[in-house]
Amino acid sequence: MNTALKYWKEAATLILAAGHRRGADCLSSTTLVTATPGSPLDSRSHLPHNPRFDYDILMLQRSSKSGFMPNAYVFPGGVVDSSDFSSEWLDIFKQLVDPPNFGLRNVRQHLETRPPIFATDRVKLGSPIPGEVAFRICALRETFEESGVLLVVSHQEKASLSRSMKDTCASHPLLDNEVKIPSTELSKWRTLVNENPSNFIRMCKELQVLPNIWALHEWSNWLTPVGRYGMSRFDTVFFICCLKDIPHTRHDEKEIVKYQWSTPSQILQSFQAEQFWIAPPQFYELSRMCQLPFLLDLHNFSSKRATEGCEHWLPVLSKDDHNRPVSLLPGDKLYSMDTSGESRQGMSAQDCGLHRMVILGSHSLNLQVSITPKYNHLAPVTGPVGSHDPNSHL
Repeated sequence: MNTALKYWKEAATLILAAGHRRGADCLSSTTLVTATPGSPLDSRSHLPHNPRFDYDILMLQRSSKSGFMPNAYVFPGGVVDSSDFSSEWLDIFKQLVDPPNFGLRNVRQHLETRPPIFATDRVKLGSPIPGEVAFRICALRETFEESGVLLVVSHQEKASLSRSMKDTCASHPLLDNEVKIPSTELSKWRTLVNENPSNFIRMCKELQVLPNIWALHEWSNWLTPVGRYGMSRFDTVFFICCLKDIPHTRHDEKEIVKYQWSTPSQILQSFQAEQFWIAPPQFYELSRMCQLPFLLDLHNFSSKRATEGCEHWLPVLSKDDHNRPVSLLPGDKLYSMDTSGESRQGMSAQDCGLHRMVILGSHSLNLQVSITPKYNHLAPVTGPVGSHDPNSHL
């Protein structure tokens, strides 16, 4: 863990996408949010439903008692634990891969431009586990704790996984998520891991499984802006993982009180209809995914793009020319920040575009993006999702 951080706690989250499975335990994309005359959705229907999506995204509702964003719908994830950096992971992974990269594909981004969450030398902080591995473990552990979804590799699967790692040009296949572990055993371990995160190591040893860090692809890195959510501030890496089918899901009834599988456009539409609240980073990332309505396209894109790296984004709260509150992002002509996260004067000559979220209300954000995303990433959909051409920004 990076004890040198002054303002932010390090964390990891997982955008979990899965092919539709019709059933009573999941909300399918065929379930529409309808607008009644005079409703907020009717008056500003920026995001009509897109029926073409063939996958859903897992969203979890935080408890009203949560100290950070109570009642919000979020991707699964949480703060890194010291056990995620434990040297015990070396013994678990050594049967398949070796440090320093643990079988993960190399990222082309230069070290000096890598987000600190990845670039920090963890050996100097006392751990032989690099950030690329530890934060994937964190995201997988938190996903198991909060939703019951366990993404692991069994001993029987190690041989085929090892072969695929040797082919550095091949795309990883869509994850089946068929874990042959009795539900009673999983429930027992989930309780133990919730009680103590270090039990995740014990579980992997006793069940003879590996956390499937190779199924997670680097997506983005967001920092909590100054003064936005009280004293809690997080430096959070976002990973993405695509599954063939929606797995059995069950919230933990403590931190998480409800879960929902829905398409990206469905989630955005429900947010604007004021049926639930999502934070700006979730809004932005879901808007990006609206460029790719098909699961296989999302999987192939995220797998290949992850080797490019990602940016380190700290939103800066300001006002636009119309005196509306805006959340400025790197590349915007008004964006400025220093290492403390405070706004400062002076912009680079190339920062002349728009990259911002205009805050029109608690459930209304207007994305304004005219810059070209770095590291071959997607620009978010900024207009009506249902009528948008998903190839226009690619």
